[in-house]
Amino acid sequence: MIQSRSFVRYFLWCPTIKAQELRFKGWELAEGREAAFTHAVSAAGVVYAISRSCREGELQSCGCSRARRPKDLNRDWIWGGCGDNIEYGYRFAKAFVDVREKEKNHPRHSRSLARMLMNLHNNEAGRIAVYNYAKVACKCHGVSGSCSLKTCWQQLPTFREVGDRLKDRYDGATETKFNNRGTKLKRKNRRFNKPNKEDLIYLDDSPDYCTANPETGSLGTVGRECNRSSQGMDGCTLMCCGRGYNTFKRKLVERCHCKFYWCCYVRCKTCERVLDVQTCK
Repeated sequence: MIQSRSFVRYFLWCPTIKAQELRFKGWELAEGREAAFTHAVSAAGVVYAISRSCREGELQSCGCSRARRPKDLNRDWIWGGCGDNIEYGYRFAKAFVDVREKEKNHPRHSRSLARMLMNLHNNEAGRIAVYNYAKVACKCHGVSGSCSLKTCWQQLPTFREVGDRLKDRYDGATETKFNNRGTKLKRKNRRFNKPNKEDLIYLDDSPDYCTANPETGSLGTVGRECNRSSQGMDGCTLMCCGRGYNTFKRKLVERCHCKFYWCCYVRCKTCERVLDVQTCK
């Protein structure tokens, strides 16, 4: 199966970035797809964490969701459970995350203004990836689980769903540039669709994540384990970026042939096996 170029780049980039670089340094330097994804998923994380904390009573400034009853909800069902306060989470994230962009980038400098506009757009895309996809969760009531009555409330999508949605946006991110007036960003190639609020945008092409680069925080793929028999993303062909791989033997010691004895303990034997391991050159 042939993967998109953006997916290959994402797979190489994501595990190789140092955590501290991603949190502090990478945001400032990167202006490619990876910066777009980083800002979006971070903003989404703030919405998610605050919304859930409101529901669980961990914050004094908010409580359960006050979202209106959905029009299509069965009229016999009760709308009143303690839902995730996505409305408050969205407002908090917008104020908390966006103010950093407006403070750190000087609007008189065209490059800083472009970066600020890019980051603000991607922050909003991340928040929308949570806000627009809230679900209705319900709990049954009734004798012996008959579910004759339901209580329903607003619930966050799983963060895995949010991440998958943003990953799709990463694949289809739009390269942008300033308009003639230098006041806003527009798509660089008019053959592609105009990005909407849910799409990610970026300014520059991504760097090469195959090799180590201290400026971007990339550790490269040298020394990473790969699977020589796989044609997928974990295969040595893609992972090693055409440099080839080394093979060595690794002895694995593990528990085996475990047996339960009444009562109450488990006794195991120790087994050894030798594995062929490949690492990128």
